[in-house]
Amino acid sequence: MPFVPPEFSAAWQEYDRETTIRKTKLGCFFGIVMVPLFTLLDHAVYPPQTGEFFIARLLCSALMAVLYFVLGTKFGRQHYHLQGVVLLFLPSATIAWMIYETEGATSPYYAGLILVLMVLAVVLDWTFWQSVVCVALVLSLYVAACVFSAYKFDPRHFISNCFFLVSSSIAIIAGTYFHSRVRVREFISRCELDKSSKALAASLQQLKENEIQLLQSEKLASLGRMSAGIIHEINNPLNFATTGLFMLRKKGKHVAPEQQPEYEEVLSDVEKGLKRVQTIVSDLRVFTHPESDLPESVDVAETMNASLRFLTTEWKDKVKIENKIVPGQIVQANRNKLVHILVNLVQNSLDALRYKKFETPEEPTIWIEGRVEDGKSFIIVRDNGTGIEQKNLAKIFDPFFTTKDVGEGMGMGLSICHRIVRGYGGHINVKTEPGRFCEFILDFPEKRPRKTEAVAGVPPVPAPATGIAAGARP
Repeated sequence: MPFVPPEFSAAWQEYDRETTIRKTKLGCFFGIVMVPLFTLLDHAVYPPQTGEFFIARLLCSALMAVLYFVLGTKFGRQHYHLQGVVLLFLPSATIAWMIYETEGATSPYYAGLILVLMVLAVVLDWTFWQSVVCVALVLSLYVAACVFSAYKFDPRHFISNCFFLVSSSIAIIAGTYFHSRVRVREFISRCELDKSSKALAASLQQLKENEIQLLQSEKLASLGRMSAGIIHEINNPLNFATTGLFMLRKKGKHVAPEQQPEYEEVLSDVEKGLKRVQTIVSDLRVFTHPESDLPESVDVAETMNASLRFLTTEWKDKVKIENKIVPGQIVQANRNKLVHILVNLVQNSLDALRYKKFETPEEPTIWIEGRVEDGKSFIIVRDNGTGIEQKNLAKIFDPFFTTKDVGEGMGMGLSICHRIVRGYGGHINVKTEPGRFCEFILDFPEKRPRKTEAVAGVPPVPAPATGIAAGARP
């Protein structure tokens, strides 16, 4: 039998077991039906022994029926190759006994032994050594029946019959040898084809994902160029407004005393508005700056504040946000990419809150927390939205997987976030309870990862959930 590679050996054993058991059952069924029918031959050749032979055939069929049911048991499945030998032995022993009871070497029933060998060799998937054992068993039964028969031993008939038996046996052994080799090679080819198909499917999926990411990168690049122009155009009038505000403050001493409070209040409002615009412009300038994949020390609190500002219109006066990240928590990452991750997580929470109906006193809330423990820096984003169904939990980081309606998302957000975090040596874990909450936990190594660890091409494989944010409120 050809060598089966170790990677396919377990699959081959299971395939061989199931196939052999199925075909052995077929052989049992064939024997149960056919063996009694040969009573017609007994009546034509040996009429006096018809009744006796009929009982022997019925007993053989009954034993094959027992074997049929044994094949379905644990014992039968463990010794499935042995069952084929037993199946051969039952009709062969019955025929050998009939040869012994009739004319010994001159009995024409030796042809029955050839028939049994040929039928079972075709029905069952014998290996080379199995066929040798079966042939040796049949020849031994025939020789014993002829030698110990009470009838006169006829050497000429014995040699002639043995010649046909041996010739048929050689043909059977040769046929099973080549058949077993073809069978194993065919199985290995199917396994390799299946393996190649899966690898090709994975490659195609990776190509699609890369295509989406390239498209997204191109869109971001175009947005960056456009934003740079907008920032430049905004900065000019912003500088004029800031200069004018400074002059107004200097001239404020000439305002009548009774109008001073209102005047100062208006100037303060204008100054706050200008500072807010300056902050937004500063965020856009940093976000549209050409990226570097090299990790740097990024302040988590500042990055989260910037991310929330990008989403102000999404949550302002709609969702309560409790941001408990304090300044000073540092992670080793790229600032723009960290903004991308945080914006995506908060946006997902906002989407989940939008689909849930809240009853008083509960209100839509997002909790954001940061902590440093055991050499890792954790960022936790938790919401009391719809949560994630258990059946979808293992697939949320897969590319193109989404439960949103058509047009609301392509299912790439979490996949890209997972890839970015893994690239910096971190993980994304998730805890959820459908209908109650969902919590994403980012953990980054506190120290800068080595270059060999920052591999952006690591495929997204969901990390097991942890109990890090057990203290977060539901």
